[in-house]
Amino acid sequence: MAVRACGLIIFRRLQSAPPSKVTDSIEYLLLQTSYGTHHWTPPKGHVDPGEDDLQTAFRETQEEAGLQASQLTLIEGYKKELHYPVRGKPKTVIYWLAEVKDCNTAIKLSEEHQAFRWLKLEDACKFAEYEDMQATLKEVHQFLCSKE
Repeated sequence: MAVRACGLIIFRRLQSAPPSKVTDSIEYLLLQTSYGTHHWTPPKGHVDPGEDDLQTAFRETQEEAGLQASQLTLIEGYKKELHYPVRGKPKTVIYWLAEVKDCNTAIKLSEEHQAFRWLKLEDACKFAEYEDMQATLKEVHQFLCSKE
């Protein structure tokens, strides 16, 4: 059976950007794992028994980044499912999109991660070395730009 994980792609809008460049003001939160190859990823984790996928995404975000559901706005209309093998087994990861309500909200990492960064799209894609995550970040950005 496929391993199932869920998470949130979290972004913030910097207030300093001019209104004409709203999309330039968007930064994405990536966390660097403290295990394995120390890759960068949005907060995500495995679904616990009795939990639905969205509950998992919010719980994992709270555990890994210290962000409460009340500090986030879930963006309607975006959900992405990625499928890839991990150690020879199929894995499914489902992401939703969420914005921090206050762009200065503190991030509190768990022991699972050793660093975090808020990154503009281009840098986020450089840090997220997996092609499917790079494509997802670009897709999210297009989605957000189309809503402006």
